[in-house]
Amino acid sequence: MSDGNTSVLRLVLGDQLSSNVAALEDLDSRRDVVLMAEVRDEATYVRHHKQKIALVFAAMRAFASELTARGVAVRYVRIDDPENSHSIAGELHRAIEAGRFDAVVLTEAGEWRLAQAFEAFAGVSPVSVEIREDRRFICSHDRFRRWAKDKRELRMEFFYREMRRQTGLLMDGDQPEGGRWNYDAENRRKLARGVRPPNRLRTAPSPITLEAIEDVARLFSDHFGDLEGFSWPTTAAEAEVVLEDFLQNILPGFGEWQDAMAEGEPWMWHGLISTSINLGLLDALDICRRAEAAYRAGRAPLNAVEGFIRQILGWREYMRGVYWLKAPEYRHHNALDADRELPWFYWSGETDMACVADVVATSRTNAYAHHIQRLMITGNLAMLLGVHPDAVDDWYMTVYADAYEWVEMPNTRGMATFADGGVVGSKPYAASGSYINRMSNYCGPCRYDVKAAAGEGACPFNRLYWGFLERNRARLSGNHRLAMPYRTLDGFGEARRASLLAESEAARLSLGAKLPPNA
Repeated sequence: MSDGNTSVLRLVLGDQLSSNVAALEDLDSRRDVVLMAEVRDEATYVRHHKQKIALVFAAMRAFASELTARGVAVRYVRIDDPENSHSIAGELHRAIEAGRFDAVVLTEAGEWRLAQAFEAFAGVSPVSVEIREDRRFICSHDRFRRWAKDKRELRMEFFYREMRRQTGLLMDGDQPEGGRWNYDAENRRKLARGVRPPNRLRTAPSPITLEAIEDVARLFSDHFGDLEGFSWPTTAAEAEVVLEDFLQNILPGFGEWQDAMAEGEPWMWHGLISTSINLGLLDALDICRRAEAAYRAGRAPLNAVEGFIRQILGWREYMRGVYWLKAPEYRHHNALDADRELPWFYWSGETDMACVADVVATSRTNAYAHHIQRLMITGNLAMLLGVHPDAVDDWYMTVYADAYEWVEMPNTRGMATFADGGVVGSKPYAASGSYINRMSNYCGPCRYDVKAAAGEGACPFNRLYWGFLERNRARLSGNHRLAMPYRTLDGFGEARRASLLAESEAARLSLGAKLPPNA
């Protein structure tokens, strides 16, 4: 864009903190200006966790400081600047009015609503606007569309295999390393008695981060979550230290224990790098190649490395592909006609369900819970309760520091609640308390009886499970992956099925999953 004589305004968003982001590719530090802005529109379109806002602000400020140190002119607008218009488009207009720019260059937004705002801005901008593709992802929009074209149904497993072939990751010629594409069956061990998760390396807040935390505490005091104990990386250098510790010390155990849950153990063997990847501090393909190198060097077993790479190369890329392929209609999917309110304990943690209380507590304290806790505890419960997917989306977007709509929405509407009717997953991930008991230590001290199916003292997951299937019989009984539970349900007889449905409804109401007013 820059020809040596023109001056270009280059926008960098809070999730675009990569030195190689498209908007900066041909930066001329002698003439161009980088615009970065902390605005309320982005901090409050959902009421983000305090740690999420502090993380993004701190990382933005650190990135701006690094650019300035390289001799790049940065126009940085802080959240408390009295002239702040509090929208990205508004700050672009203000920057254009204040400077003499011939063009604006920006990298495409990661979320539909902001992409629409960029298009609207380009239509009224007094200077030319170039919107560049975000090339930090492994699979481009066009590549995903070509893969998905003419397919009757989309499945992550087949997309993942295609990405393995494209990148060469864990390949042996044209065959998968070890002879199998997927080692998921070896990644489902419950935490054994006496086995404790390893100590994790966390990041001490820098002065820049501490200042951002203070600003968030002052300006967003009514948002969900705690700021004490904030320990997320906010620079590429900090993120690199956390990644290297994971690859060297944690990855070898990831395979066996990635689905396990334990009370009071939020980190387990997980990477704790999703915030850094989504901010742009780490490169997804580089991470995958380094994990593969650990396997090739004999430092980590294949089931661990394959499972880890699948999370990034498979699920992360697939979710982004589905989001943009199906947007904007995807946000309106509600295949199970879920219509209940989200119970208050999702925010307060005030519940006798030990598993839910633990996950809400770690979400409040850390803005984090690992993927099985999100899927099989809070997500599974919301689906069994019949909570409206809009409320589920809002909760996940609010409470997690790594949540961006392109990755969150397909996970919640697809994986967690089956609201998309099977676009992402081939069946609902519905489970009773027996799954939680098998994969965690939550049930032992819980006041609810995981062996009981009915009554006030029974595990709520058990009380809800069969009623969920019966309630959604017309929508789900034809799903071949649910053939076995529906055969079991059919064998109960009509009277018992009616009783299970009534039990489920009683549990829904007792847990606070009520119909909204005027429904």
